[in-house]
Amino acid sequence: MNVPGPIRLTAAAGALALGLATLTACGGTSDAADRKNDGKLHVVASFYPVQFLAERIGGGHVSVESLTKPGVEPHDLELKPRQIGRLTDADVVLYLKGVQPAVDDAIELAGVEHTVDATTLTTLEEHGTEVGHAHGAEGAEGAAGEGAGHEGHDHAAETGAGDPHVWLDPVKYAEVARGVGKVFVQADPAHAADYRKNTDTLVKQLGALDTEFKDGLKNTATRTFITTHSAFGYLAERYGLEQEGVAGVDPEADPSPARVKQLQDIARADKVSTVFFETLASDRTAKTLARDTGLRTDVLDPLEGITDQSKGDDYFQVMRANLAALQTALGAR
Repeated sequence: MNVPGPIRLTAAAGALALGLATLTACGGTSDAADRKNDGKLHVVASFYPVQFLAERIGGGHVSVESLTKPGVEPHDLELKPRQIGRLTDADVVLYLKGVQPAVDDAIELAGVEHTVDATTLTTLEEHGTEVGHAHGAEGAEGAAGEGAGHEGHDHAAETGAGDPHVWLDPVKYAEVARGVGKVFVQADPAHAADYRKNTDTLVKQLGALDTEFKDGLKNTATRTFITTHSAFGYLAERYGLEQEGVAGVDPEADPSPARVKQLQDIARADKVSTVFFETLASDRTAKTLARDTGLRTDVLDPLEGITDQSKGDDYFQVMRANLAALQTALGAR
């Protein structure tokens, strides 16, 4: 259910007050003092993509706390009062506006000086909210120019903002990394040299990953993939692919009969072999669609969290697993 902004903010304000009271009652002020005395920059990250940046760039100089625990679907996260209260104790808050509405509201009210919306560190793009578009035999060149017509995520549509899934494009993620590095330098100038060094290292690693994707997806039998979670608009645009979302709203939603028919037609026309699903949501929709269309299923991980089911222990490992999955599904040569 979509709750109007003013009502959400009023609820968040009440929760923030409750969170502060809970912290005091449970000895939270002592915890905060301990963190202040450990000499580290205390960073609160909204969920995994910004948590990973904070850990890699901050190194041993930061302590990082994520609001979204492993295995929790981040889009539907509701914060506990204690989590909301601890936001106010942070030195730096990192989040991606448009992904987690409850987090957005709480962070807005917390008023931490070094609060960074990672979507402001790169350029957002609209990847559309309509389901489906015309397909033909245009090939990679045509696909590369159609990225802006692909489905976006429902939260972006609700807020009128651009697609927030920038971390799935290594180039845009590197832009965000540079911005986070600058914020850490401002918040903790004593360790500026280390933050800059760590940022440069991470940016180079992301550049190498971008090259791997370019080379690995250069020659494929098809440029189209079907996914239950329309999070891959930036990735598709970067590497000249076509993302086709199943429902365009919820990774677990059932597609309409008309959409199933449309996807069947797309699969035949574009030689699609696979329906992708994600690790943090049910695979029921993907399996139903695959059965109805005679396709396989596989995981394409939107990297919103790392769990025991993830095909890797960190961002780079899972992105390389995604590359391998795409190569197989697209018939890379």
